[in-house]
Amino acid sequence: MRGKPDILGIIGGSGLYQMDGLKNVREESVDTPFGKPSDNLVFGEINGRNIVFLPRHGKGHKITPSEINYAANIYALKVSGVEKVISVSAVGSLKKEIKPGDMVIADQFFDFTKNRKSTFFGNGIVAHVSMAEPVCPYLRKIVINACKALGITFHDGGSYLCIEGPQFSTKAESFFYKNNGMDVIGMTNATEAKLAREAELCYATIAMATDYDCWHEEEENVTADMIIKILLENAEKAKNIIKESAGKIDFSNKECFCGLSLQKSLVTAKKDVPEETLKKLSIFDLYD
Repeated sequence: MRGKPDILGIIGGSGLYQMDGLKNVREESVDTPFGKPSDNLVFGEINGRNIVFLPRHGKGHKITPSEINYAANIYALKVSGVEKVISVSAVGSLKKEIKPGDMVIADQFFDFTKNRKSTFFGNGIVAHVSMAEPVCPYLRKIVINACKALGITFHDGGSYLCIEGPQFSTKAESFFYKNNGMDVIGMTNATEAKLAREAELCYATIAMATDYDCWHEEEENVTADMIIKILLENAEKAKNIIKESAGKIDFSNKECFCGLSLQKSLVTAKKDVPEETLKKLSIFDLYD
């Protein structure tokens, strides 16, 4: 079920459940060897670019961060022909200068989750991909340039701390994260970034700051109502950044090595991998 070449994948987070302005729209239900993704994939065109949109939490926001089938989501995008992924995520700010409403174009992740499977590998095959630079530098540059062109307040770089959720932090936790140099806190993107790297997809994050978590003594403690209010205000910004970025991406650009992530990562010989596991991962062309 591979799609057309040069397809941009969009993963919508809290507050971004659909993309407006798409042409030639169609929805498709996809199944994968890892189960069902969060929702139907939405295919369309925007600014002359073929895109595939997937709401991370499902339409109506019905899936908690830890219930998301991240492997199925990334696999479904890969099998649909997606090569590059822009992910939108609501985050709390751990820095005073990152104000609610600001965008952070993160360049690092710190995975503090506890209960998730964040790899396609196992069941008889082992691979260790590099995550030293977890965000595609070329795609991140495109998103930054889009923010500049649109006059949207953004922060170039930052460490995204990924917690399990769905609860927000305690004050003790919030101060711990802040004092250890983290910039924003969320519940999804580190897991996605790991799987995107294993799938050899370019991946970049637009982290939308909605609150100051609960470390900021002069601000109210974060609540879902507070976040939703800011999310609604920021949704249009995120959509505009995506539209601007989509028209500027050059899929022939060779500034990154995301598409070669598995070349030196496999440590299991093909003859030792169970046939069922090879079939499950056949889309990755592991031994070609």
